Amino acid sequence: MLIFLDITAIFCYSFGIMRRKGKKHLTVGFVSLGCPKNTVDSERMLAEIAEAGLIITAEADNADVVVINTCGFIAPARDESIDVITHALACKKRGTVKKVIVAGCLAERSGEELFSQIDGIDAVIGLDKRDSIVRIIEQTFGQDRRLAYLNKDLSQQRDKAAPDDRTRLLITPGHCPYLRISEGCNHRCSFCTIPSIRGPFRSKPQQLVLAEAKELVTAGAVELNLIGQDTAFYGRDLKDKHTLSSLLKEIEKIESLRWIRLMYLYPAGITDDIIETVARRDKIVNYFDIPIQHISDRVLKAMRRSDTKEQITRLIENLRAAIPDVTLRTTLITGFPGETEEEFNELVAFVNMVKFDALGCFTYCAEPGTPAAELHGQIPEQVKQRRAEEIMLAQQQIAFAKNEERIGSSLECLVDFADSSTVTGRHFGQAPEIDSLCFIENCSANPGQFVQTKVIESRDYDLVVRQI
Repeated sequence: MLIFLDITAIFCYSFGIMRRKGKKHLTVGFVSLGCPKNTVDSERMLAEIAEAGLIITAEADNADVVVINTCGFIAPARDESIDVITHALACKKRGTVKKVIVAGCLAERSGEELFSQIDGIDAVIGLDKRDSIVRIIEQTFGQDRRLAYLNKDLSQQRDKAAPDDRTRLLITPGHCPYLRISEGCNHRCSFCTIPSIRGPFRSKPQQLVLAEAKELVTAGAVELNLIGQDTAFYGRDLKDKHTLSSLLKEIEKIESLRWIRLMYLYPAGITDDIIETVARRDKIVNYFDIPIQHISDRVLKAMRRSDTKEQITRLIENLRAAIPDVTLRTTLITGFPGETEEEFNELVAFVNMVKFDALGCFTYCAEPGTPAAELHGQIPEQVKQRRAEEIMLAQQQIAFAKNEERIGSSLECLVDFADSSTVTGRHFGQAPEIDSLCFIENCSANPGQFVQTKVIESRDYDLVVRQI
């Protein structure tokens, strides 16, 4: 998602910026691309920039320096990042922008190629230089040569702690921010580039997570969305052996916090302890985001996933038995190399049987450097697209039917947006940015407030509710 920051909101943020006397303040345009993990990195960089007294402008095409926090996960994301870089460089060529800095996952993955193939970039910085962004901005204005700050060996990150994300300038709504609890990944899925970009799995120490959680709640958060490459694995690498369950119990003690949401749980890591913790705790919403990717045992093995169809089926049964109103979200991949029509039909049948509450389906991308890219049986793009569309049509019927069944029921909603004509929010089964919405009628509440509602209409994936 492309985010250009609202300069009014920036100046309202309570950093207490000190202006340096006698110096013209550089203006910084900032573009944030990619996933919630990248969003957190953007918010840390923005805080550093604001605290240094640089002026963050919404007019990125006319800024002294443009910082682009890129995504490099799959080809469409890389293409979007390249398009944004190319646009910024065109502004530089016209003279409306002086410097262009490329950060984030694409810089980490392909920094040297960016330098050699694209003229005009002033600096490319890897993920571990995130907190040095101000120094790097200043260096680009102090010398003519281009600068590269890239990690040469990601294995060296094994002994590095997960990044400290405290003090962020939020670009998400302040009442529902992301809380990253780990960095990197130890899984070696054959299609995935994340371990080669973000390094091995490292949990944040529990006390650091709690300190950041308290900071966010003090600033107005009522919902915390816990993220990582695999949140279920949290704590297994820590010497004090804190687990996800123990972390959740501590976060729940924070006063004024109402909702805790778990995102990105690798299915094999969801233990009975995690399920029981969610079932018994009031503040942890009954929502599990579990990317299963496929259901055919042969395809799962080729993907180097540790799950089987039987294990995934049993996990879903256990979740629904322990938490009857649980919301289940998943993501799937169609067109993995060698996927037969029979294996695809098995996936469609599973979707129709399980009836996930929310589902995202992506076509397989052959990513350079991944084992799956070398497999025989690469599938034509039109076949991958047809299969993805069929999955989403099946899910559409499921989602629409579930919404119809909700008509007349009561829901507590968290208000996300309100103006003179429209109020939108979410119930516990809707995560911010990725899930559907509730359109709230007869509502005078402000963003960040909870309201009791009754469902009066189904509007495709969304619901129309009325405050009661």
